[in-house]
Amino acid sequence: MNIPDKRGRQRVVIIGGGFGGLTLARKLKDENFQIVLIDKSNHHVFQPLLYQVSTAAIEPSTISFPFRNIFRGRECFHIRACEALRVDPKENILYTTIGKLTFDHLVIATGADTNYFGNKNLALYTMALKKTSEALYNRNQILESFELALSTNSAEERQRLMTFVVVGSGATGVELAGALAEMKKFVLPRDYPDLDANLMRIVVVSSSSCLLPAFKEKSSKEAADYLTSRKVELLFNTRVEDFSNGILKLKNGDIHTYNVFWAAGVRANSLEGFDKELYGPGNRLIVDQFNRVKGFDRIYAIGDTAYFPTQKYPNGLPQVAQPAMQQATNIAYNLKKMINSEPLKEFKYFDKGQMATIGKSHAVVEIGNFCFGGILGWLLWLGLHLFYILGVKNRIVIFMDWFLSYLTYSNALQIIVLPLRKKRHTISIRKDEALCSNPVKDTPEIPKAPGNTAS
Repeated sequence: MNIPDKRGRQRVVIIGGGFGGLTLARKLKDENFQIVLIDKSNHHVFQPLLYQVSTAAIEPSTISFPFRNIFRGRECFHIRACEALRVDPKENILYTTIGKLTFDHLVIATGADTNYFGNKNLALYTMALKKTSEALYNRNQILESFELALSTNSAEERQRLMTFVVVGSGATGVELAGALAEMKKFVLPRDYPDLDANLMRIVVVSSSSCLLPAFKEKSSKEAADYLTSRKVELLFNTRVEDFSNGILKLKNGDIHTYNVFWAAGVRANSLEGFDKELYGPGNRLIVDQFNRVKGFDRIYAIGDTAYFPTQKYPNGLPQVAQPAMQQATNIAYNLKKMINSEPLKEFKYFDKGQMATIGKSHAVVEIGNFCFGGILGWLLWLGLHLFYILGVKNRIVIFMDWFLSYLTYSNALQIIVLPLRKKRHTISIRKDEALCSNPVKDTPEIPKAPGNTAS
């Protein structure tokens, strides 16, 4: 799996093409390094807008960016669509599902996944918002619920189908609840006139005492007031115990529903090969002031994967895009300095503020000591999200989607697309010596193109 390099450049292996991994790969553009990006997908996903895919506001393609297009023409850049399994930090070897890869520098940017706190039913039956496939599944389930509610003769079943529960009161949960409320107010009366829109019940369940607990009290109250005005029910200081057979069991009662969105926390994705003492809270790797994994000079962790406590953030930096991107920038700077044996720069996180949209033309924004909302906050939210989205074409498409939706509340994306499952022939990836000796996981099989029947 090692990629020959005629110039003998140092190899930087980046695991994960999220905000952190992508930023690092783009910053290392002087071609003094060979860059190998490892990701299970062949594209970057702009995760902050997955809730809009879930609610049929935008197409998934508008927030998905193929790595090969982003780095087209970069001779030093290579991508391998595979899964990282284990690292041997002493030998500088990364084991993957397609073989082993040696590295001079390894950057772990594997992000985080939904944390179900060990509850299998929640993992099986609730809806999450971390992947494009999950967002499309959510969209299908929302639209299917509307269609089934129209056809059932049972009032009890209809109410279960029309009840939507969002567990979690952070930015993701609030934004999703706001988007569902917009569907109730504008989409249902127009596109489902035979269905009583008042039957649609939206509930936010939170174990905390307020919405947006990481925000200031003013922003939290503004978000609560807005959602309440949209007839969204808010249940605070409430814990979820289980979800099965159309019943969400709470510590102080039950909610009968088939639709539960889980936005109640994340847990860092781990990579085998590190001792347990190297992990901090939330399964995050402990890093030093240079973003290096504790005890290693050439292995780094950034973003959701890294645990870097500060005086302001004693539990680690926020698991959002900005820390990951800033850490990636710091690593890129230091890697270039290392080549010239120059002093390294310590990482210091700069909080640029935070924001959350809670409905069309309404958002809350906090920048330093400034806190504001309404349409001004929404316009700033819109501008910043468009700025960070890759590609001019995608910015134009998303802006037009939002603009037309804002003016007309029209939605042309209400299409239920069920996955097609067909049995296919398979071939095995060649097992080289490295993979055969890998004790973590055997080589998987990959689909074989139809018609290839050579023996």
